[in-house]
Formats: sequence, C-alpha cells, structure tokens
Amino acid sequence: MTKKRALISVSDKSGVGEFAKELASLGFEIISTGGTKKMLEEQGIPVIGVSDVTGFPEILEGRVKTLNPMIHGGLLAKQDDENHRKQLEEHGIDPIQIVCVNLYPFQQTIEKPDVTVEDAIENIDIGGPAMLRASAKNHDYITVVVDPADYRTVLEELKADGKTTLETRRRLAAKVFRHTAAYDALIAEYMTNLAQEETPEKLTVTYELKQPLRYGENPHQQAAFYQKPLGSKFSIAYAKQLHGKELSYNNINDADAALQIVKEFQKPAAVAVKHMNPCGVGTGETLFEAFEKAFSADPVSIFGGIIALNREVDVETAKKLHEIFLEIIIAPSFTEEALTVLTAKKNLRLLTISFDHGSKKEKKLTSIEGGLLVQDQDCFTLDDANITIPTKRQPTDEEWEALKLGWKVVKHVKSNAIVVSQKDMTIGIGAGQMNRVGAAEIALKQAGSKAEGAALASDAFFPMDDTVEAAAKAGITAIIQPGGSIRDADSIKKADEYGIAMVFTGVRHFKH
Repeated sequence: MTKKRALISVSDKSGVGEFAKELASLGFEIISTGGTKKMLEEQGIPVIGVSDVTGFPEILEGRVKTLNPMIHGGLLAKQDDENHRKQLEEHGIDPIQIVCVNLYPFQQTIEKPDVTVEDAIENIDIGGPAMLRASAKNHDYITVVVDPADYRTVLEELKADGKTTLETRRRLAAKVFRHTAAYDALIAEYMTNLAQEETPEKLTVTYELKQPLRYGENPHQQAAFYQKPLGSKFSIAYAKQLHGKELSYNNINDADAALQIVKEFQKPAAVAVKHMNPCGVGTGETLFEAFEKAFSADPVSIFGGIIALNREVDVETAKKLHEIFLEIIIAPSFTEEALTVLTAKKNLRLLTISFDHGSKKEKKLTSIEGGLLVQDQDCFTLDDANITIPTKRQPTDEEWEALKLGWKVVKHVKSNAIVVSQKDMTIGIGAGQMNRVGAAEIALKQAGSKAEGAALASDAFFPMDDTVEAAAKAGITAIIQPGGSIRDADSIKKADEYGIAMVFTGVRHFKH
C-alpha cells in the first residue's frame, strides 16, 4: 500500500507533460489513457495504461474506459480506514493519490458554426466528471487537479512535505465541483434549447470570472464581473479595453446601457449615458456630426458620462471628445491619430467591441433577494408593431423620423419615461418618475423652445390627457405611445384639439 499513483487524463494538455515528469521524479506511477498516454510516452515518461489497471479493454469507441471498480475503488477508498484497506487488498486495487483530469471540449465544440447534434453529444464527457467528482468527494486523501494553473502549487507542496495540505486539497475539490457544475450547466442549456423548452423546471446557468472589481455600486459592497460562456460577443462582457483605469461596477452597468441604445441605429450615431439612462442621443451623416448632436442634447449631464459610438473614431471626433471629462468611450475601433489624442487622458477608458457580430438573443436575468426573475430581452421594434393612427392628422415625413428616433431611445429609459426628439437627436429626456406627466414635464422643460415642432415618445400609455396637454403647450406636434388606456379617447380628443398627430404602437416598453 506504499505505492503512489497519479491518474492523468486531460483534454487541455498545456503543461501536463512537465507536471507528469515531476510527479514521476517524486516516485509516482502515472496511469493514463488515450491521447494523454500517447503524449506522455512520446516525452519518455513511464505510463501505465488504464486497461492494464482494469484488466478490461476500452470499449464502445472509448465511451467506457475508466468506469471500473479498479479505478473508482482507488479513488473512493478511505485510505486510513482498515476495512477499506482490506477490501482494496482483497480485490488487488491500489489507491490513487493524485488525479489530474479535465473534460472533453464541449463548449469549444458547440461554438463551431457548423457543429452537428451528433458532434455535440459525443463531446459530453461521462468518465471524466465521474472521476473528478469521486476524487473531490474523497479530497481528504486525494489531490484533484482540473486547472493547469494549479500544477505548480501541487508540485511545490509535494516537494516540501511529500503531500499536499488539506487546505489545498479542499480548495481544489471546490474548484472541481464548480468546474463540473459549469460543464453540466452548459450541457443542460444546450439540451434545453435543443428540446425547445421555454420554462424548464430547473434553471441552470453558469458564468466565468472576467475580473474582480474594486467594489460594487458603493465602496462598502464587494463585487466581481462575470461573463457568460457562449454569450453575445456584441456586448460589454467581450469588450477589449485599450486604455484607462480599471472598469468599476457602475462603469460596466452604464457602458452596457449605452451599447444597447447605440445598437438601435444603422446611421452614424452617438449615445451619452449617465446612471443607466441616456442623456443625449444624436445621429448624422458622420460620427462627428452625430456626437455634436448628442453633446448639444444635454451638455451638462454628459459631464462624467459614458459615450457609445457605432463607427470608428476619427481624429476630428476624438478632439471633440477630448474637450469633455468622460469616463468611457465605446466604439468599434479608433484610428491611430484618434488614439494619440484620447490616450493623453490617463484615466479615460477606451473600449472596442466588434460591431460585426449580431446581437445574440439571450434571456435577461434579474436577481432579487432569494430568487431570480427571467424574461426575454426587449427586442421589439417599430417594424414589429401594429401601427395605428387614431388622430385626424397623420405625421409628416419629418415627424415620422423624429418619432422613430424617440421610440428607439425611450425603451432604454427608466420608467416612467418620456423622450422629446427631433429627427436626428434627443432634446429632452424624463426618466424614472412616479407619474407620466411628471416625466413629460422634465423632458419638455429640458427641450425648452426646441420642443416647438418636435416629437414626444412615451414608453407606456397615457392614463389621462394631461400629458398631451403639457406636450401641446410646449409646441409638440407628434406623439408616439402604446395606447391601450381606458381613457385613450380623452388623449385622442386632446391631440385633435391641438392638431397633434398621435401614433399608437400597441406595445409598451417598461424598463425598471
């Protein structure tokens, strides 16, 4: 029972040759199988085949090789239990002290654009998770390694004391259970989608650490940033930071909000966000023109804001951006000249995101104390709407352009939400008010004299005609809203009274 054994069978072979070589030098017999065994042999490392241990060949195209008492007995035995030791001796089973296993590349397989269901199924590992879970359960006796980053720690402890510490074994066991849980969660998600289950009885999700954060919304709250495996590449989670200090929790939230809005536009567009709400949105024939309009929409609130742009940043636009204190600029790319201008500001964060990737339809998850809310993303556009115009007057072509821009923006504003817009920019935004006329009054006050001839967009219906009254007095000539109030007739009558064209979309855009 003094024999020391290490079982090594990995898909990710980075660093495993050196790890095995050092284990062998420390007196461990190496057990391995398949491609790992071949690779170790090629490096001159003595290896015992799993079939030599089990006395049974690999069968079913390699689907069954380690699922055998000669392996799992060595993994699950309590090595200081006399009864367990007797049973091992009776059956000729040697205990195993080191297990180094990682799993078939299921994620990498289903990421392939041409993957077949058969390929995906064949890359669901069975024996690997069984060995990992058995070893992690028995971590009092077994050091189980699933991550090449842990090879060095294990070797250092073995060289120092001849064994690893319980603290290390427990930490590695916890990592194993996270690893297998995440692996199974990906498989569960794939199979759930394959079976077209909309509301499964169990929701299993997994995320990977992108970076720890200094703190959360406030300095006394701890926080971290995780990204979804196979998540949308057209997202902040997959952004590349070119310059500036580390992103904060609030930065990431605001950056995501800005990106979601700028995605709405095909023309050159600029979006400024503060505290999860847009403060200015502009479009133009050039990016410079778009940003000038976004800036002029609210030159006060943009201070310290997040800017999202949907075109490469040129030097002219960069010089304009440089004039303002900003936290983050998000764009598909920056010219070298633009980078020279913007990187002169040490703390300004510059992020690039590939706008070539389309948005991936993902469920939106919102945590509450003790639970999780799950819903579809709000991808509804005017192209999907059943438009009706209940007023006597129809919108003009220019009013339609202003209505469309307002409708694109208002769905991203916290409810109750009102957006006042011209055809190529917002001029007033009222967000997060407890009543709709209050949101309208804020937006109209911000718009001021520019409201004359402008459009007003509302994220939900008007419960009474007071919002139309306020809009009319400010000079608004067109309104877009969902309709559906029991008092719609009052709002329609009021709009007709002032000659306002009003559009009903049939769909609200609450954002809480």
